Amino acid sequence: MPVSAMHAPPRALPPVAARVDAALVELDRQIDWLLALSPIDNDGAWEAFEASGFRQAPPLRYIDLEIDLDEARQRLDALPLDDIESPLLSGLLSEKQRELERHLQLVRLRGTEGFVNASLDLFGGVDAGLRALADEILASVPHGAPLVADAGIDEVVEAVEAELEWYRGRAGDFKADVVVDTDIGSMMMVSHGTFYVDGGIRLPRARVQPLVQHEIGTHVVTRYNGGHQPLRQLEVGLAHYDALQEGLGVLAEYLAGYLPGDRLRVLAARVVAVDMAVAGEGIPEIHACLRETHGLPTNEAFDIAVRALRGGGLTKDAVYLSGLRDLLDHLHAGGELGPLLRGKFALSHLPVVDRLEEEGWAVPPALMPRYAHDDGFADRLQCCRDTGIADFFHMEPRA
Repeated sequence: MPVSAMHAPPRALPPVAARVDAALVELDRQIDWLLALSPIDNDGAWEAFEASGFRQAPPLRYIDLEIDLDEARQRLDALPLDDIESPLLSGLLSEKQRELERHLQLVRLRGTEGFVNASLDLFGGVDAGLRALADEILASVPHGAPLVADAGIDEVVEAVEAELEWYRGRAGDFKADVVVDTDIGSMMMVSHGTFYVDGGIRLPRARVQPLVQHEIGTHVVTRYNGGHQPLRQLEVGLAHYDALQEGLGVLAEYLAGYLPGDRLRVLAARVVAVDMAVAGEGIPEIHACLRETHGLPTNEAFDIAVRALRGGGLTKDAVYLSGLRDLLDHLHAGGELGPLLRGKFALSHLPVVDRLEEEGWAVPPALMPRYAHDDGFADRLQCCRDTGIADFFHMEPRA
């Protein structure tokens, strides 16, 4: 039974708020900033970097933009935010409008010197505590035993399709388009409800389900739950939702049975790379630091460096570790997991989303992730409450 089936039906948004909400959802769909900042021809860039003896990286290349940035900004500015009937809704929708303006600025400044400042304004940077945590993880978390990369694209797509079918058996309107792409710069990613997977993917079979739970069980499920809320921003994401989403995604990998130490090390390495990118370091310097100082494999160090230099210095990659840290703090303090899955929002928005539910403008999550139905889930969740972040990994896959 869907979780929300036992609760009263939600209350419709008032007219002006509903119109602004719908307009922001459409603009969010059109401003696909993540794809706009995802480099293309990464294989070619790697080959050129390797041929240079790891001393020189070619300029990053991107897809052509399909949105008129000036027209989109005008549409944002024209929204009747002052006429929204509820102060609670007005505050959330105004905050989202400002975030979308920053997204437009981020895309506009792609490849320019001003990009880093725009990224810092949107995602923040690396504070001293987060950098210290990253350094601690890289110094203390061991490499896991090497596993054979015995799963390829056919097995991954089969697992994804089976996962989607499992959810459709519980909610007939659950869906996500699956796109196989050989040039996405990530093994897997979800953007605007579409699941992208690298056509050349190779990974250990033990990591397939954890990554599927990260992408489908977190990003697609929370989008689905948000789509069943009166406030549709919970579908596309309230402002600054990224950190909690990525924290939940990594938590899902752990709850699915295998979060290796090397995965936690990658999240820490991303923080180091972002910190170096903000300081003006380039791909060769970041790559050398991650490889020589922290022992990351050569190709993985390159991928992390490229991610940190996207657009000219995209600081978003630091939120994976900060989001996990803050989520574990929430769980350590006795916070519940279920309410965080009502849609896409920041952890700081939790009291506001609770208030939305009190007002009837939000409901409990329609679906819980598949891992929450597994035997032993309660025990594994309790383990998360009892485990510090530097120990938040598995030495081997759960049987």
